[in-house]
Amino acid sequence: MLKRKKCGLLLVDVQGDLASMVHNSEQLINRIQVLVQCCEILELPIIWLEQYPQGLGKTVPSISRYLSGAPLEKVHFNALSETHIKDAILQSRCEQWLVAGIEAHICVYQSVLGLLEQQMHVEVVSDCVSSRTAANVDLALTKMQHYGAKLTSVEMAVYELMEQAKTATFKDILPIIK
Repeated sequence: MLKRKKCGLLLVDVQGDLASMVHNSEQLINRIQVLVQCCEILELPIIWLEQYPQGLGKTVPSISRYLSGAPLEKVHFNALSETHIKDAILQSRCEQWLVAGIEAHICVYQSVLGLLEQQMHVEVVSDCVSSRTAANVDLALTKMQHYGAKLTSVEMAVYELMEQAKTATFKDILPIIK
């Protein structure tokens, strides 16, 4: 089970034109907006990444407007190959990570493997990952599961983290998730 005090969100490279070119891009961006807003309300640490933003562009504004702080830039496909990102992940003291972003078969896949190598519990938010083709999404999810990642969805993860309905958090999240 996911636990609020142990869980963070790693948001991978939802940037520039590529974000609009991935399979089901409109739905993906919508689901990531919901996930980010819920994670902010739940006060989860959010580490958001940008792959070479000078070339690929910045995180799409419809998502970045819900994020606090600044993105961490990277050039490696596996985010944990970047010392400053690995340090941020380890300093968060989170043992569980939700992972969302693009592209599922490249940076998401390799970063998930990097988290698993650090003995983290990883849950890929399946409705918050995509690639330019559906086939690559399917392949990535299969391989990530093979290596030990679990799959979840926005609603499944958020309700698991909330644990109950009789809270102010539930009341704040309900209109966002519906």
